[in-house]
Amino acid sequence: MDPLFLDAPWVHTLRFLLEVAATIAFALSGVIAAARKRLDAVGVCVLAFVAAFGGGTLRDLLLDQRPFFWVRHTGFVWGILALCVGAMLFMRQRHFEPTERAMLLPDAIGLGLFAAVGVDIASAVGMEPIIAVVMGVITGAFGGVLRDVLCNEVPQAFSDHRPYALCAFAGGWADVALRHLQAPDWAPLVACVLLTAGLRGLALWRNWELPAWRV
Repeated sequence: MDPLFLDAPWVHTLRFLLEVAATIAFALSGVIAAARKRLDAVGVCVLAFVAAFGGGTLRDLLLDQRPFFWVRHTGFVWGILALCVGAMLFMRQRHFEPTERAMLLPDAIGLGLFAAVGVDIASAVGMEPIIAVVMGVITGAFGGVLRDVLCNEVPQAFSDHRPYALCAFAGGWADVALRHLQAPDWAPLVACVLLTAGLRGLALWRNWELPAWRV
């Protein structure tokens, strides 16, 4: 694929839109996780921020990208604050039950969206395919890991035997393969989102499980 494609203005726009959607999805998962633990308003906001920004921040650290994506675009911060307030009011008025199942949908969507963004950003700065895929996995999964750690739980990415990070890994390779095959410019990002979120959704629906490690 032509390297100039990665710097095309519309690609930056698409990447930004995916990042916005992923941020919203993971922030919602953080709000629901906080509600399940009956945290106060500060706890809700902290979990939303950590879930939404954790993976992208680690990616930017590893790729030496400064300032961080949410520092460059402060609208992310204001948007999540507004989302937290709106979500808390909605859940209180509608008596929404914050079950684990309710958290899984936004988490799966966010995983797919952030994985695509991570692969795209790593590819744009010239990383080798395997590193780009790993950056996609980190971007997609690490926010959820931090969210679960702050909730005093073993992270879903490690304890839920239904594939999680593996879905992002597969989606990342689909992205890399389509770039190598010079597919239409939109195809790698879309394929990564659909494959990652789709595999995670299927794993939840069909209850696919990876074998547990035992000694």
